[in-house]
Amino acid sequence: MDRILSAELERVLNKLGKPDLLTLLAEQISGSDLNTLLLKLFNEKINQSSPGDLLKRYRENRFVHPAKVDPLQLKQLEMDVLKVALNHGVSPIQLSPVAPLGCASVVGTVDQNKVISALRGTEVVSDATNLLALHISDFIKTNEDKREDFIRFCTTHRHVRAQFFGDTPGMLPHFHLFGMVTSGIDKGSYSFEKQSFWEHIAVYQSIFKTLFGSEIELICSERDGYKDTAGLFSRIIKCGHEHSTNVSISTGEPNKENQYYKGLQFTLKTVIEGKEYYIGDGGFVDWTQKMLGNKKERLLISAIGLDRLI
Repeated sequence: MDRILSAELERVLNKLGKPDLLTLLAEQISGSDLNTLLLKLFNEKINQSSPGDLLKRYRENRFVHPAKVDPLQLKQLEMDVLKVALNHGVSPIQLSPVAPLGCASVVGTVDQNKVISALRGTEVVSDATNLLALHISDFIKTNEDKREDFIRFCTTHRHVRAQFFGDTPGMLPHFHLFGMVTSGIDKGSYSFEKQSFWEHIAVYQSIFKTLFGSEIELICSERDGYKDTAGLFSRIIKCGHEHSTNVSISTGEPNKENQYYKGLQFTLKTVIEGKEYYIGDGGFVDWTQKMLGNKKERLLISAIGLDRLI
């Protein structure tokens, strides 16, 4: 895909007779000046458009069509999962439809080409947990003298992903997720990791038991990013056994090359009316460490898909 994009870009630049245009725009003008230029460019393009052109763009653009999901059922499900999370001490928050440009790729390992980049220094939200992490980092910066041991937020949000999956079942250009993010400080013995992990699992247990009458299963896999990944993994699992969490746990294949999660990743599986769903995942990330410049910061993220549950 990168080679295809490079070839297309080279073709466009050669057509304009400006092979160094990208370098000039990226390195020699500020972000605000680039925004001014692009605003004028899109305004000129729109001024040349007719209503018929608009309809044509609508018909050809896969990102703008309505979802094939019952909106009343989806809204009810959103309310239900947020209430369950709130009952577990996780505060719901309504996010903006857009995030700062680079929200998904600067601290994560996501290619910017998988995101819809926009004007005014923004991008369309492709992962609400990135934006929740930014909100938490800003909250910590603003309230450093009032820092709590744990900060817990959740949200439901419509996501847009730009990669093309063709007709692959379940792969949609936009979809709803319920996500949670828990922030804390390392105080030794993996205390944050153990508590936050099982808090997230307890929320998902309640969601699926209460709303769907189903149990969840966990598939946990080791990831790089901790000095003692095996120790982290075993202590989290041991903590679950000690507190009788009553969750079926299996071990997935370690993937040391996966740099998105740190230490541990978990996948959520459930069976509803005889149908098996791999419905979500989560794990530890280092985003607040990077944004706040503090290696003691800890962050756990997780999310489940909602469209598929309707």
